[in-house]
Amino acid sequence: MRKVLATIAIVCATLQAQVTKHSTTVGTGEFALNPTQSVNPVIEWNRTLLVIVRTSGAQPATIHSTRSFAILHAAVYDSVNNIVGQFTPYLVRLADVSPKTSQAAAADQAAHDVLVSLYPAFQSTLDAELQQDLAQIADGKPKTDGIAVGQTVAAEILAFRANDGSGATPPPYKPKNIPGYYQLTPPDFTPADFTHWSDVTPFAIVSSREFLPAPPPALTDKEYIQDLAEVQSLGEIDSKTRSKEQTLIGTFWGGKIQNYWNEIAQTAALAHNLNIEQSARLFALVNFGMADATISFFESKYIYHFWRPVTAAELTDSDWLPLPTKTAPDPSYPGAHSATSFAAAQALQFYFGDKFTFDVTSEVLAGVKRHFTSFSAAAKEAGLSRIYAGQHYRFDHNAGLLLGQKVSESIDETTLLPK
Repeated sequence: MRKVLATIAIVCATLQAQVTKHSTTVGTGEFALNPTQSVNPVIEWNRTLLVIVRTSGAQPATIHSTRSFAILHAAVYDSVNNIVGQFTPYLVRLADVSPKTSQAAAADQAAHDVLVSLYPAFQSTLDAELQQDLAQIADGKPKTDGIAVGQTVAAEILAFRANDGSGATPPPYKPKNIPGYYQLTPPDFTPADFTHWSDVTPFAIVSSREFLPAPPPALTDKEYIQDLAEVQSLGEIDSKTRSKEQTLIGTFWGGKIQNYWNEIAQTAALAHNLNIEQSARLFALVNFGMADATISFFESKYIYHFWRPVTAAELTDSDWLPLPTKTAPDPSYPGAHSATSFAAAQALQFYFGDKFTFDVTSEVLAGVKRHFTSFSAAAKEAGLSRIYAGQHYRFDHNAGLLLGQKVSESIDETTLLPK
């Protein structure tokens, strides 16, 4: 117990140092603020969640972190929108909220309450962050009312998601000895994960089945044969055909892809000087897209059960392993990086258009940056990186990008619309 408590204390101290710094230095770029300029609470609490999910052991192994980001931003959005009211609510409609109510206090309180509920081990640090933020808001009725709005909205959002299927015990995966059927992968043969995630209630789409892609190609199809040869050549751990640039790309994007895109969204929001209301809507749309794309691609993965390149490659080369040695522990089709990236990029394009110049830093390569001039270019590279890393076939990438785009297009056209 002492060891556990000590670990939590260290983690919380680290979190405190990062979330109370009050600068806009993020993984995808730096935007220095002067000491008198207030911090956008939407971005601040998004950063806080990024710190939490990047802390070893903080994220439950059977709960996908896209759910946490979507819940956080649903609560923040509805809290702010109940005050400003320029867009349709997501879930919560409160009566007689004064337009003088503090948006910042509402956003701070809602975000805090959501994160404490989802990550109770971090409560003391989250409490301290909330108190620091609220201390910067003038005392009075607008602040008090904002706190009440945030508390009410967060409680309703959390209650709404309490039985959404995410807490179910994932059923064990039983591979079949059939060519093309997913098998647990070397070198450690990790059990398949998120076998229950297709049953999680979506955030903004009606059904994940709506976005089910066509089946992957048959093992005798020209497309499969070509794409297997490509990944077998480029994705091998000691490939002689993969360029240095492709090796860098294959490694660069090897972290949790939703984290990269939340940082990209932070960079875009800061560069465009979005206010609290605009930021709340942006982050809700981006994270609803990624969360529902995740539910949708797991639906597809466990319908088609398509084997990973390492399983197919080992039929002709028993020593074949992908660039990072290990393979993600779920079926190959469609590509998760591609689906998530294009879902996020679609939402960002909906808000800003495609052209935007920005840098991305890696979650796994410290200090390394990639430079882009459009959201779509970053999404494309993130998806293709999985071919260079030996994780996916090109047809996985193509199916994933279409799934992600369609999910976000559906959300952008139906959710959080102007009144």
